[in-house]
Amino acid sequence: MPRVLIVDDAEFIRFSLRLMLEKNGFEVVGAAKDGADGIMKYKELKPDIVTLDITMPGMDGITALKAITASDPDAKVVVVSAMGREDIIKDAVMCGAKYFLVKPFKEEQVLETVRKVLAM
Repeated sequence: MPRVLIVDDAEFIRFSLRLMLEKNGFEVVGAAKDGADGIMKYKELKPDIVTLDITMPGMDGITALKAITASDPDAKVVVVSAMGREDIIKDAVMCGAKYFLVKPFKEEQVLETVRKVLAM
């Protein structure tokens, strides 16, 4: 069962992703409200994949993404953000994101993306 860490400041998004993933055979091993907490939980929990928001209070997702991929170059991170601008997507991919999902998302998109990234 693939292990997932969800990093997003919005409780509703964390809850929605958890529900979608768990009912489809994934184990959500943790959730974080900001980038700093996400980095700490990544190192502690060693998930198979991370969903990561960009815009969060405190440490943003791009900074967290850089730290996660610096500590683990093989990290599988899917950025999930309402910020779908091309420059932000490009920045996230250049920093190590494997895929980018734009909010609002559909369950099928999330599952297809997570499965695709896990198979990389």
